[in-house]
Amino acid sequence: MTTLRAFTCDDLFRFNNINLDPLTETYGIPFYLQYLAHWPEYFIVAEAPGGELMGYSVGALMLCMFTVMGKAEGSVAREEWHGHVTALSVAPEFRRLGLAAKLMELLEEISEKKGGFFVDLFVRVSNQVAVNMYKQLGYSVYRTVLEYYSASSGEPDEDAYDMRKALSRDTEKKSVIPLPHPVRPEDIE
Repeated sequence: MTTLRAFTCDDLFRFNNINLDPLTETYGIPFYLQYLAHWPEYFIVAEAPGGELMGYSVGALMLCMFTVMGKAEGSVAREEWHGHVTALSVAPEFRRLGLAAKLMELLEEISEKKGGFFVDLFVRVSNQVAVNMYKQLGYSVYRTVLEYYSASSGEPDEDAYDMRKALSRDTEKKSVIPLPHPVRPEDIE
């Protein structure tokens, strides 16, 4: 049986099977530790019965409009207080088992309990498998962020979708009304 539990510092030495996947954005250990210290409730891992890590999600509740990992942010007065998914990754051998959906559900529940108006995430425009999965989970494209992801080896930078899902506090669903034009990373508050 799969166990969903809080991510621990020891897991940083056990999640290479997940992070070595080319579709997974990876970060340095200090970055993960920062999220673990500030938003531990948003750092969740799925563990197989034999102890192998199957996947993880990192999120947060945000007070500013831009984040990298996952947290809570935004302004309550401007109805921008929200959960943000910084990373969601499942090891290739454990995909298509519903783990990503379960991890997202947990992050949404935490954001709901903390009074968020919505949950958002950034995903590469080219990652149609992920885009479609998020749409099935009720997310919609709020805006396109031009050249959000830095490319390597001389390739052009890649655009991202900022996808959102309204929570119950956003009764009028204002947070998910799509912007009519793309934005640049420096335009994100």
